[in-house]
Amino acid sequence: MLVDSPPEQRADTTSAPPTRRAIRAFGLLVSVVILLLVALASISIGAKELPLDQVWHGLFHDTGTYGDVVVDARLSRTVLGLLAGAALGLSGAVLQAFTRNPLADPGLLGINAGASAAVVTAITYFGVSSLSGYVWFAFLGAAVVGALVWFLGGSRGATPVRLALAGTAISAALYGYLQAVMITDDAALNKLRFWTVGSLASASNSTILQVLPFLAAGTLLALGLARPLNAVAMGDDTARALGANLGRTRALAMLAATVLCGAATAACGPIAFVGLMVPHVVRSFTGPDLRWILPYATVLSPVLLLGADVIGRMVARPSELQVGIVTAVIGGPVFILLVRRRRTAQL
Repeated sequence: MLVDSPPEQRADTTSAPPTRRAIRAFGLLVSVVILLLVALASISIGAKELPLDQVWHGLFHDTGTYGDVVVDARLSRTVLGLLAGAALGLSGAVLQAFTRNPLADPGLLGINAGASAAVVTAITYFGVSSLSGYVWFAFLGAAVVGALVWFLGGSRGATPVRLALAGTAISAALYGYLQAVMITDDAALNKLRFWTVGSLASASNSTILQVLPFLAAGTLLALGLARPLNAVAMGDDTARALGANLGRTRALAMLAATVLCGAATAACGPIAFVGLMVPHVVRSFTGPDLRWILPYATVLSPVLLLGADVIGRMVARPSELQVGIVTAVIGGPVFILLVRRRRTAQL
């Protein structure tokens, strides 16, 4: 069931007092610093911890020592976490804006289900066994489902309710197919069980280069939609009165969310709660203006993803917990707390 934005989120977002803009800009700068610190922790912490001076040496003075080799391996993982986290958070923020549902996430429109179904098909029927092969099938599956949801939702005449219903129906059908194949094919189950929980452990430069063009294009498109999405978030009638083209804005928002979430899911597997929780948290201190929500979500979502990845490596040494498990364990209780606080504030 869709949840319309509360009255305080329908306020005018055309401008903010200079002091408030300065505070938001300073907060964004602090968020970038936090992200850099978490990224350093991601490179430093693992089965074997590396001191920061060795991390620095490995980043800028590679001499082939053991520490430098470890830094190189962890750097790919950290970079993928940065890119995937930003993509998931940004796609979640876009979906919440154009569906006017603060509980929307990339799974709402079936994008994760499409990627997962495509990967299990690739494993079972085409014999694909490498991550580089999964990437293209997963992205194709996400793109096909995104287009199908848009078509079933009414294309240019699509509404948030129609899109959500279409996404939910397609997700249910695809997850049924996914479970049927995994139950009847042990090989597919063994290969898919780690991908489906979401992980950064298989990150490589090749994977990053494969998804980077899609992530860059999706990010630029999503950030460019901030102003029209501000109008759409205030309701269809208000948006039309402000001169917004609802059909075009929703089509571009759907495209941006599909590209971002599809590429991130292809590289890491489906990871829950990042696209749902971070935009929700950001909105609590930036207000409803997407010109601030989108940049904040782009910066803070990788903080959550990389932080969860570091926690997963610390709690199960010398092994690790996949990042998708950690985000679910952390995200569930935190999100319940946020929803309860929001409901209390409205009473």
